[in-house]
Amino acid sequence: MATDIHTCTTLARCSLTYTTLARCSLHAVMSLPSEESIYNLIPKTVTPESKPPRYKSMFSSTVRSDGRQDKACSKTMGPAKVQLSSPQDFLKKHSKEQKLPEREARATNRECKPQRPLVPRHTEQPQMGSKSNKNYVTTNAVNNIMAVPRKPAAKYVDTVSGDTFDLVASGLVPKYTNKKDYGKVPGFLERRREDMTAAQAEYDCYIEESLRRGQMEQVTEEERDTLLAGLKANWEDLHHQYQGLSVITDTAPKKARKERMEAEMKQLEKDIELLERHHRLYISERLS
Repeated sequence: MATDIHTCTTLARCSLTYTTLARCSLHAVMSLPSEESIYNLIPKTVTPESKPPRYKSMFSSTVRSDGRQDKACSKTMGPAKVQLSSPQDFLKKHSKEQKLPEREARATNRECKPQRPLVPRHTEQPQMGSKSNKNYVTTNAVNNIMAVPRKPAAKYVDTVSGDTFDLVASGLVPKYTNKKDYGKVPGFLERRREDMTAAQAEYDCYIEESLRRGQMEQVTEEERDTLLAGLKANWEDLHHQYQGLSVITDTAPKKARKERMEAEMKQLEKDIELLERHHRLYISERLS
């Protein structure tokens, strides 16, 4: 055990000595003068560096004259000639606030009348000794007998304790089905239908006028069916080719071919939808 410790200590000292020697050799190499050459004996001419002329602004004289001209006006901490206000005219509170114009009285035609009669004055004497022969008991009995009985409010009981609730607001009574316009087409839909009918009639008149002039030609039903069948057959053929493409599009030609086929299928779908939506088709003479 002691031998191993001694060996480790010796190795550590040797490594430290080697590191010190390497540092000394590196310092000696760096401190050596540069390599001698015969060309270093030839005297070299030192060319002095020429400095560019100092920049001078073309407005320096103007600035200097303006500064001398306005310099005398600022010797008294501000402009020399200022009209001072009198000591009595000092700044008062709320003197710089904006004052609104006075409010004009409005001319009203309405007269304020008391809602209740005035209290009698102390000089007025009340009317004494007035009697009435009216029988209030008989009058109340007759009014109650001749009165129409009130219709009780519709309520329903929903709890065991007998709590009542309003029947109309509960939704148990058919409220909207009893309206006059229930089940009828709203007025705005009728107006919209009339507008669409008028627009279609105007368009039909325009088409008839174009047909009469010979500028447009109507496509027959057989030609429309033939054209629609051809478009669907082209779409089926293109869709069959599209399903046969590779799942992995790892090259640029594969990707370009897939995008081209998708664009063609989308255009065919738009054309088929257009032909199925419109039954009457017209072709201009420029296209025929």
